Amino acid sequence: MTLIAIDGPAGAGKTTLAAKLQIDLSKEKSLHVIHMDDLYAGWTNPLSQDLTVTLAKIVEAFSARLQHTVPIYNWANNSFDSSRTYEPTDILIIEGVGSGQKVVRDAGATLYWLDVEPEIGLARVLNRDGFEIEAQMRRWQIDQEKHFKGDATRTFADYLLTS
Repeated sequence: MTLIAIDGPAGAGKTTLAAKLQIDLSKEKSLHVIHMDDLYAGWTNPLSQDLTVTLAKIVEAFSARLQHTVPIYNWANNSFDSSRTYEPTDILIIEGVGSGQKVVRDAGATLYWLDVEPEIGLARVLNRDGFEIEAQMRRWQIDQEKHFKGDATRTFADYLLTS
């Protein structure tokens, strides 16, 4: 079993890397990708202890080769209004801001860290998701930096990539 976390600031290319790894690694092994965007509880306090608990449940189920169900956040409705069930798999990739936090590293994850300059990351996100979220994204950048400092995520990375 292989657990991979792809972390770094918003707009760094984490989802793109996850998609590439998924194509390459799923040729011979079963694989799931979990996107952190599905797990955040919206814009307010997205990197909370509740998120850490959710991640702990995910990695515990993966390690035990158990089926697990995760709540899925609907950004349009601002609520968790569905869920997704994952069957046991050979490889699990968790990608997104906060995916490489201690609870995931302690489960034996290989951690990829992607760097990007804040303004470049912001521009990429706004081009992808729309300029109407600029205020929320600027707050998000503050929240993610606070999280990264407290967790020291980058310092534990197995691979450092810059975009």
